[in-house]
Amino acid sequence: MNPFIIPLNDWAAGERNFLSHAGLEFFQKFGNTEILDADVNVEIRVLKKSAQKVEADLHLSGTVTVPCDRCLEPLEISVDATPSEVFTPGEDPDWDLSQAVYDYVCLSLPMQRVHPEGQCNPDTVRFLSHEEREDEEAEAEANSPFAALKGLFDSK
Repeated sequence: MNPFIIPLNDWAAGERNFLSHAGLEFFQKFGNTEILDADVNVEIRVLKKSAQKVEADLHLSGTVTVPCDRCLEPLEISVDATPSEVFTPGEDPDWDLSQAVYDYVCLSLPMQRVHPEGQCNPDTVRFLSHEEREDEEAEAEANSPFAALKGLFDSK
């Protein structure tokens, strides 16, 4: 049973609250391979105003583990989002909030996902720093005004 499906036929107008959890398996069902682990609590407050209008306030809180953009080691990111949704029931008497929960958790993640300064894998940082220095040196040499003179006195 999907914990994010809200059955609307079973009750008249009014408010109901639901508690659920989104773990790694939930995100894997969406084909998400970027999320390495998840522990997100989902509180849903559903207000059925009429047979034609239903509103939901969600509170998503917990953590999601993703690879660090710098060192690729696991990085735990806090999730805290409070989105709202509106639903107009049609032929389907159930409201599936799975996609909304998935989307809002993913949207709450920062664009750049890196460990705080000094917490990345030191071997990776050392490797990246070495490559950056080589790239900077090569760029500086290519942009030098004397680059055109290089090899001027080499024998032919």
